Amino acid sequence: MAITEVSKDNFDEMLKNNEILLIDFWAEWCGPCKNFGPVFEKVSEKHEDIAFAKCNTEKAPELAGAFGVRSIPTVAVFRDSVLLYLQPGALPEDALEDLIGQVKGLDMEEVQKEIEKAKSEKS
Repeated sequence: MAITEVSKDNFDEMLKNNEILLIDFWAEWCGPCKNFGPVFEKVSEKHEDIAFAKCNTEKAPELAGAFGVRSIPTVAVFRDSVLLYLQPGALPEDALEDLIGQVKGLDMEEVQKEIEKAKSEKS
């Protein structure tokens, strides 16, 4: 699947239309981002069932800011519109594959129950 450029304008639509969405927050001047880019692209080619997107933090600072991205590259992973992972750092290919495997293996009904439980405990 092709990697899509994501911004505040198309984020909601991408989130709604994809069961799993991975976002690479990056910038042109970032050395580690340049090293991670080919890894992200290679892994995207192996997973046609997942949406892969890149967010250039210089062009879309609103979206990066909404997630508190302060260090790049940062990877965000969503499943069923739930943010499951948001960490800075360039992941090696095997770690990114492992992360995807964990996300695919999650019981999202259980995750939703945990979210509801946490919400009720706060109120």
